[in-house]
Amino acid sequence: MGQYRDTYDRWKRDPEGFWADAARAIVWSKPHDKVLAEVDGVARWFVGAECNTCWNALDRHVAEGRGEQLALIYDSAMLGKVKRFTYRELLDKVATFAGVLARRGVTKGDRVIIYMPMVPQAAVAMLACARLGAIHSVVFGGFAANELATRIDDAKPKLIVSASCGLEPGRVIAYKPLLDKAIELSAHKPSACIVMQREALSCDLIPGRDFDWAEEMEKARAAGAKPACVAIAATDPLYVLYTSGTTGKPKGVVRDNGGHMVALKWSMKNVYGINPGEVFWAASDVGWVVGHSYIVYAPLLQGCTTILFEGKPVGTPDAGTFWRVIAEHGVKALFTAPTAFRAIKKEDPKAELVRNYDLSKFETLFLAGERGDPDTIQWAERALGVPVIDHWWQTESGWPMAANPMGIEPLPVKYGSPTVAMPGYDIQVVDEAAKPVPAGTTGAIVVKLPLPPGCLPTLWQNDEGFHDSYLADFPGFYKTADAGYLDADGYLYVMSRTDDIINVAGHRLSTGGMEEVLAGHPDVAECAVIGVADAMKGQVPVGFLVVNKGVNRPMAEIEKEAVALVRDKIGPVAAFMTAVVVQRLPKTRSGKILRGTMRKIADGEAWTTPATIDDPMILNEIGEALSGAGYAKKG
Repeated sequence: MGQYRDTYDRWKRDPEGFWADAARAIVWSKPHDKVLAEVDGVARWFVGAECNTCWNALDRHVAEGRGEQLALIYDSAMLGKVKRFTYRELLDKVATFAGVLARRGVTKGDRVIIYMPMVPQAAVAMLACARLGAIHSVVFGGFAANELATRIDDAKPKLIVSASCGLEPGRVIAYKPLLDKAIELSAHKPSACIVMQREALSCDLIPGRDFDWAEEMEKARAAGAKPACVAIAATDPLYVLYTSGTTGKPKGVVRDNGGHMVALKWSMKNVYGINPGEVFWAASDVGWVVGHSYIVYAPLLQGCTTILFEGKPVGTPDAGTFWRVIAEHGVKALFTAPTAFRAIKKEDPKAELVRNYDLSKFETLFLAGERGDPDTIQWAERALGVPVIDHWWQTESGWPMAANPMGIEPLPVKYGSPTVAMPGYDIQVVDEAAKPVPAGTTGAIVVKLPLPPGCLPTLWQNDEGFHDSYLADFPGFYKTADAGYLDADGYLYVMSRTDDIINVAGHRLSTGGMEEVLAGHPDVAECAVIGVADAMKGQVPVGFLVVNKGVNRPMAEIEKEAVALVRDKIGPVAAFMTAVVVQRLPKTRSGKILRGTMRKIADGEAWTTPATIDDPMILNEIGEALSGAGYAKKG
């Protein structure tokens, strides 16, 4: 850990000096007066500085003579087409759309909601907002109308940018009826909507409120409306991103401009090992934080080529889609969720499709979003022959908190661990009294304040909610709401959300540890474990198993073997007696398993369908499986 330890220690000795050095990689229109201002645990970075994120992502590369380099590749597996944009071409589109927004009255500080599918126009709209100093709030395309309405009322956008539809395997999702209903439900009414018409399904526009994207672009182009970048304070918001699964008042995570740029640009080289001109692919969606940070902003700040992919890891058309994209575009590093690889492994357990593609330029696979279980990581290592790096971060942090720093020094991989804390993060594991626990002991994972550049400074229009949600429970620390432990080498193990630590007859057990064991069964593609209420023990674990494609054995045999595995590896203390095979697990569209909803179904509690769920019908399947196992009696 020589180079990593030197870098981390340099940050710890002089945090402000460390980030001031990193800030030299960004173009500022006015330098900072103070690197850090901290009040009551709330950090403001690069106070007094002025900058523009769009300038650093696009204009500077053109000005520095790299305008003909590819900036963005749009690869739509849904349409079977690829479109490429150089930095010069992307800048032209962004500046023109900034003209569209400006002609509709959008100015610095105004909010713009972007409700779009995975199309280049989504990235163009985000960067155009940044150019004007407007604050964008991307809402995942296809979100339910009432969820969109709550975000409209919280952000109070001047304008909404949307599309006529989104594409999913086997179906077209009409966005316009959802948008119209959301505006009808919301108390706040935007002054206009810019709608991109797609060939798969066009929509009617409401006269006076709705305007066609293509027509507006032509008008702006004809008028020569290409506004220059607006200088804005480093501490001003770049965007608001609402956390998935919110209920009641939405939690709008705020991201500033200055610290965000510094952290993301630093991470591209130091965490991901990516240099200017190289091809980076984050297989996520612009509606999630990964899409913000590592599809749109970080790769462009670093001068890379980024890929915006419209498709799925399986079914568009098969489980070899990821390998096609990597081979066709010369991808050096892929960042995706473990759930994507579990889906690929289920469809192609022997990784036979990998052999059809030339992956010679591919060097590293990064996983995050759900816990990277050892079985999935080892399968990917065997299939691809490259390092597979689990790393850990959150919507709130905006960039990795713990990782294997491939650009500083690749460290030994420990399966089940996202490796070590990155500079900026003093990660500790504590008990309920915020006291550190010994190495190897499970507790609450927290980060000592202040948080580094790039992390949320607050929640949108809700400083009190920010304090209550993240700072109140562990004074002096940021609460991650994840549970896990640090080993003797300082490697972090994120085992579950704090809510997923279950209490079985007085023993605190991690569902993540049980999932790790179940994932090791050769027939299991993916799994989830929840704690179910039990009159005698308080809680008992129940496991859900999805088996690999082509397994023809009796499911009851696999269930018995799964129970025996947990009892053998963890012991009778786990009280693990029930495993049920299901066709699929309920997930958010970003791939997170909805364990909390599953637990409510099992306990017979009232539950509602989460707005972020990929397919609501799966919850009925879970209920039936639980009923068959003797649970969900009241459901």
